[in-house]
Amino acid sequence: MPEPAARVVAVVVTYRPDTAATTALIDALAPQVAALVVVDNGSPEPVVSELRRACAALGGAAELLELGYNRGIGAAQNAGVVRAGELGADAVLLSDQDSLPSPDMVAVLLDGLTAARADAAAGRIAPPAAVGPVITDGRNQGAVLLFSDHRWGPRRAHVSDRHGALVPATFLLASGCLVPVGALDTVGPMNEAWFIDHVDLEWGLRARRAGLGLYGVVGATMSHSLGDRTQRIPGRQRDVHVHAPVRNYYMARNTVLLIRSGLMPVAWRWGYAAWIAKYAVFYMLAVAPRALRARLLLRGLVDGLRGRSGPAPEGRRNR
Repeated sequence: MPEPAARVVAVVVTYRPDTAATTALIDALAPQVAALVVVDNGSPEPVVSELRRACAALGGAAELLELGYNRGIGAAQNAGVVRAGELGADAVLLSDQDSLPSPDMVAVLLDGLTAARADAAAGRIAPPAAVGPVITDGRNQGAVLLFSDHRWGPRRAHVSDRHGALVPATFLLASGCLVPVGALDTVGPMNEAWFIDHVDLEWGLRARRAGLGLYGVVGATMSHSLGDRTQRIPGRQRDVHVHAPVRNYYMARNTVLLIRSGLMPVAWRWGYAAWIAKYAVFYMLAVAPRALRARLLLRGLVDGLRGRSGPAPEGRRNR
């Protein structure tokens, strides 16, 4: 197995995190990489102080980059990638604050990246833009958060039980994603204008349009908490991930922007249009505060149709 700490720099983005969970994440990732950069998106000072302490405890292995205010997930990731380049990275390992990797995740991802490059050289698959772990959310019956192409859009992928197998993916969740610096040069940075939601999907679709592939690596594992909580829906096999109200705005707006982007086939556009309609009905009828969520969803849909991006309008942030 190759050296897991070889020229990989981890970038962990935080915003008002549970500092105990984030410290556990930092402690789990730091031994697996050459360096670790925590990019904080404007958390309160007591939280930032805890993050400073967590980084300082690792000596020179970790550092904190403070953005001062919430610039969005894409901007924070891009800032971290720039710093990773300054630290000599040839690959960047992205992570959200609410994830926890297995002790060998980065090593297995590096093996997977090597295998994907070999398969691409032999003409069997597209060259890899990124590889990612098999992510599970323990709050949702261990549902796998890895998605592959289907007629109407991405659906949960079938995951082989063969260690090291590559699973072609529509996109990879940013958390746990190992991205060679060369792929970032080819595809471009994360889309800062979308702020949050579908940022990883949009980057993945751009990568595929550039002729690159995205692959999950069986055996590389990470637990991840998607959303603030889950909610049971009668008749569904799995729970639904529930986010704060302001995320309804971003999800509605960015889904419309995604549909209009030209990055997806026509059938997928219809599939996402149907999905956002179901999403809106669910939140407006089943998740409090319903009136606020309805207003945010409507505003998001309208802003998406108008082509508006950036942070949520004043008065709708941080709710």
